[in-house]
Amino acid sequence: MSFSYRKTITYRLAQAAKAHRARSGTHLARIGLHPGQETVLKSLAETDGQTMTQLAQALSVQPPTVTKMITRLAAQGLVRRAASETDGRLARVHLTEIGRARIEDVDKAWKRLEKEALAGFDDKDRKRIRKLLREIERNLTGVAIPPDDEPTPEEEAVPDEEGAE
Repeated sequence: MSFSYRKTITYRLAQAAKAHRARSGTHLARIGLHPGQETVLKSLAETDGQTMTQLAQALSVQPPTVTKMITRLAAQGLVRRAASETDGRLARVHLTEIGRARIEDVDKAWKRLEKEALAGFDDKDRKRIRKLLREIERNLTGVAIPPDDEPTPEEEAVPDEEGAE
C-alpha cells in the first residue's frame, strides 16, 4: 500500500492555509490590500514606529520582504518612513492617519473571514482548534505560543456584518 499524502494532517493544513490566503485576498482586495499587508498595519497599530528589522521579526519574514511591503504601503499613503530620532541610520515606520483608519476595515475583513472559516463549529471546537494549531506551530518553530493570545469574550463573538458574503 503506497503512502497517501492527501490523507495526512499536514497536507490538509497546507490546503486550508492556501484556501485561507485566497479567501483573505478576496476580502482584503475590497479594501485595497494584499494578503500580508494587513499584518503590517496591525503590527504598527500595536507598536507604531518599529524599525524594518523589528517588523521583519514581528511578522516572521525576511527584511527584504518587509522593505517591499513598506514601499507598497507607503505608495498607498498608509505608512510613512522616518529617520530614527536616536539613530539616523535607522528608519522607523509609522502609520499615517489613512493607515489608522484602514485598521477598522482590516478588522472587519478578518472577522468576516473568521466567520466563514469556522462556520458550523461551536465554541468548544473553536477553542480546541486554536489550541491544536498553537501546538503545531510550537512543534514546527520550537517557540511556545503563550495561551494569553486567547481572545476575550468580546473578541470571540464574531458579529454578523451587513454586506458580509
